[in-house]
Amino acid sequence: MNDFSRIGSDLEGRRAIVTGGATGIGLAIATTLAAHGVMVAIADLSAEGAEGAAAKLGNGRGASDSGAGSAGEAGVAGGAGNTGGAGDAGGIGGTGVAGGPAGSGSGHRGTETAGTTDGAGHFGLGMDVSRRESVEAGFAQVLERWGGYDILIANAGVSTMNRAVDLTDEEWDFNFNVNTRGIFLTNQAAARHFTGAGHKGVIVNTASLAAKVGAPLLAHYSASKFAVLGWTQALARELAPAGVRVNAVCPGFVRTSMQTREIEWESKLRGMTPAEIEADYIAQTPLGRIETPEDVAGVVAFLCSDAARFMTGQGINVTGGVYMG
Repeated sequence: MNDFSRIGSDLEGRRAIVTGGATGIGLAIATTLAAHGVMVAIADLSAEGAEGAAAKLGNGRGASDSGAGSAGEAGVAGGAGNTGGAGDAGGIGGTGVAGGPAGSGSGHRGTETAGTTDGAGHFGLGMDVSRRESVEAGFAQVLERWGGYDILIANAGVSTMNRAVDLTDEEWDFNFNVNTRGIFLTNQAAARHFTGAGHKGVIVNTASLAAKVGAPLLAHYSASKFAVLGWTQALARELAPAGVRVNAVCPGFVRTSMQTREIEWESKLRGMTPAEIEADYIAQTPLGRIETPEDVAGVVAFLCSDAARFMTGQGINVTGGVYMG
């Protein structure tokens, strides 16, 4: 008989890498895992931002400051007027990556500087998930500190907003380099580690509601997130014989500081006020409110736990009922 009161208790002592973990959904995931006794390595745009987020984890019982910004969250000043950075990796908008096309905003592209560790074993490091050398250096740093890891949360992502007819090559490449290539590089590194060590690890990718339903003004973002689900399913089939599970979460309209910024950009594109945009989001959500990062984090923790031991290749909707397919 299952003891459902102990769901998540098996996570204690495990080690997790969380990309895009300094703010928003990533920070909420890191905080939730730490609260279950998981040692967390936060990878983000700057080592300083990641270290600051890791310090907030303390003994793993602290509250998430899921809307707080880090050094990597500042948006890039607008270009052609129809683009903009967006929120966390997996809501309708994604956590941005610095250095994208003009008008695309905030992010998780990093430098490979040394992280710091607190007494609980948490630490932060800089990582650019779109660059192989940065990913390899970051994962090597984790191996050097811990000797291994058990969980990868591939959460870092980006979004810009534009009409499909106005999209530039730079915007398209920007989204795919981070959202799709970033998943590929980090997942590949984890898969090599897990299979090479004969270790039954867990990978959870942050996809999006926009990975299930094409989103107007986000055609390029939707395409990149649909690709994440295809990759997740294929990798899950490849790694299942080794006992490695691969799943994804698909958040909807998530309240973060970056989503607030996205609403402002969307209001300009749609000719509506920010209040009208948010009201539209809520109207589309049967549970009647904007999602929180913690709503996503709880599902991720479940997927990492032994309670989900027979789940792989799934894209779990965490949308408040916006999408029920």
